[in-house]
Amino acid sequence: MNAPIDTTARSKAKADRRAALLGAAATLFARSGFKGVSIEDLGAAAGVSGPAVYRHFNGKQAVLSALLIDVSEGLMTGGRAVVTDTADAAAALRNLVGFHVDFALANPDVIRVQDRDLDSLAESDRHRVRALQREYVELWVQVLQRVHPSIDEALLRIRAHATFGLLNSTPHSARTSSKTAVRTLFQEMALAALGVPAASGVRRV
Repeated sequence: MNAPIDTTARSKAKADRRAALLGAAATLFARSGFKGVSIEDLGAAAGVSGPAVYRHFNGKQAVLSALLIDVSEGLMTGGRAVVTDTADAAAALRNLVGFHVDFALANPDVIRVQDRDLDSLAESDRHRVRALQREYVELWVQVLQRVHPSIDEALLRIRAHATFGLLNSTPHSARTSSKTAVRTLFQEMALAALGVPAASGVRRV
C-alpha cells in the first residue's frame, strides 16, 4: 500500500523541483540573458547542484525551451477556457484582456526572456513557440470578428498585436506602481484599443 504513496510523493517532488528550476531560469535569464547564465547558476538558484539539473533537463537550452513552451501552452489553454466559458463576444473579449493582464503582471521575467532570447531556442522549439503564439492571436481575432463584424480581419489582427504590445510592456512600465493600479489602467487602455467598452464584470484571475 505504501508504494503508490511513495511514487506520488516522488512525482510531486520532481514536479516541484522542475517548477523551481524554471522559476529560477526566468529570473536569471531575464537578468543576465540566456548566454550569461550557466547550468551551475541555475542549480544554485534552485537549491541543487549543477549536475542535478540534468535529472530534469538535458541542458540549458532545454530549460529555455520548457520555460517558453510551457508559458505559450498555458496562454493558449487559458485563453480557450476564457472564450469557452463566455457566450457574449464583448464579455469574452473583456475577460481575455483581464486574463492576459494578469498573466503579464505575474510573469514580467518570462516576457523579457521571450523578447530577448527566443532565437536561442532550437529551431523546432522556436517554431513551436511561434505556432502557439499565432494560434493565441487568432483566438483573439476570432472574438474580435464577433464584436466588430464589419471591420476587415487584417485590421482586427493589427488591433490584437498592438494590444499585446501594450500588455506585454509590463517589464518596463509596471515596476514602480501598484499592480492594482496598473491592472486597471492596462485593462482600460486595452479595451479602448480593441473598441470594447469597459464593464464591471471584467474577469479577475
